[in-house]
Amino acid sequence: MVDRDALIPARWDIVVPSPLCTKLINDDGVELSTVEHIMAALAGCGIHNALIEINGPEVPVLDGSAAPYVAAFIARGFRQLRAPVRAIQILETVTVQEGDARASLSPADTLEIEFHIEFDDAAIGRQDKHLTLANGAFVRELCDSRTFCRRADVETMQANGLALGGVPGENAVVFDGHQVESGAGLRHSDEPVRHKMLDALGDLALAGGPILGRYAGHRAGHALTNKLLRALFAQPTAYRMITCDPQVSQQLPGVGVKPSDLRAVA
Repeated sequence: MVDRDALIPARWDIVVPSPLCTKLINDDGVELSTVEHIMAALAGCGIHNALIEINGPEVPVLDGSAAPYVAAFIARGFRQLRAPVRAIQILETVTVQEGDARASLSPADTLEIEFHIEFDDAAIGRQDKHLTLANGAFVRELCDSRTFCRRADVETMQANGLALGGVPGENAVVFDGHQVESGAGLRHSDEPVRHKMLDALGDLALAGGPILGRYAGHRAGHALTNKLLRALFAQPTAYRMITCDPQVSQQLPGVGVKPSDLRAVA
């Protein structure tokens, strides 16, 4: 409808519940689903100001990772703005839990992500990984890791109108017990946990600025990470906004990203 405001802020407080992805909805009811990969690409490349035009209700899944967006950003280049970067510094540990899933933010000098997953599917099993996301680490280590799901998840997403362009093995890794559908094969032996970390970065990017803190996820997903941000901002003593000086700025994700970082995973 032409009388509705089509501008959707990339912000944690307009996230609405949605199965298996992150969905935003503005005050006029305009929705956009599956924003997590492009948000991760923006954050991982150190892009803090962007206007994205899209003509559909879902961000294209492309190959199921953030690498195509990262490649496009790097090819186009970045413009330095005069405005200083404002970051969210974590001062106190904040934790949320639902069943056996848990997510927390705790103080750290720069953004760190630690993730643990455990699935019954033998092809996934238990995976753990920890990374400091300074400089080009996201581009080198995480950006090419694809969406993964179980065979039953594919049917659930498509029944809800999501991932309708999804092709198992091309833009998603599909696990079914011991079986893996992944096209040319897994890009990393621990690709699932890497993708979970990618998703977490994208969801954290909805905080409104880069986070200086350690995120730890245990079987966490999109909804729990958003719940964590809501808990953080409901506790004023747990964080503060700071203007990044040159030393802090050099530790932010994306600073110094270069084409060779992407070639390492291409």
